[in-house]
Amino acid sequence: MHRRPFLQLLEDYRQRHPNEVEVTDQFAQFVSEHDDCFERTCIPGHLTGSAFLVDDSGEKLLLTHHRKLNLWLQLGGHADGDPDMLANALREAREESELDGIVAIDAGIFDLDVHTIPARGSDPEHLHYDVRFLLRHTGNGEFTVTDESHDLAWVPLATLDDYTTEKSIVRMAQKWAKTKS
Repeated sequence: MHRRPFLQLLEDYRQRHPNEVEVTDQFAQFVSEHDDCFERTCIPGHLTGSAFLVDDSGEKLLLTHHRKLNLWLQLGGHADGDPDMLANALREAREESELDGIVAIDAGIFDLDVHTIPARGSDPEHLHYDVRFLLRHTGNGEFTVTDESHDLAWVPLATLDDYTTEKSIVRMAQKWAKTKS
């Protein structure tokens, strides 16, 4: 029952992005097969919620220099049992930046990505089924670097490749460019 709203979001995403059926089906199969898919204890993987967080102008993206992965990435994290993935993305964006004034541009899924997280300590290698949402910051942009990051930066989308060439972030930037034009 708790998975049904998320599966409906996936179906809506499938309708809007018919060229991404393969990844959408991969998510749907994983969620259908794992009752505990929203828990980080679910191995071989679990759902995470992320934020493609643009500034009020829509020209800059907030990236985190992720402490554990040592990469520039979008804000996000574990669902920790909460099946409301948009709420997770909003919570993680606020927690990792301490920004107020973060709002969803759209309640639908913006992007989906499955990626491998390497083994670390007692945690085995596993997959993150990352559900990304399009968010906007409507405040002054003054963030706080928390203990989850080495750094945060408002990155002009025009120079995104100065920070990252991570395929899924580039893909989201391309989607955003199409959305706002």
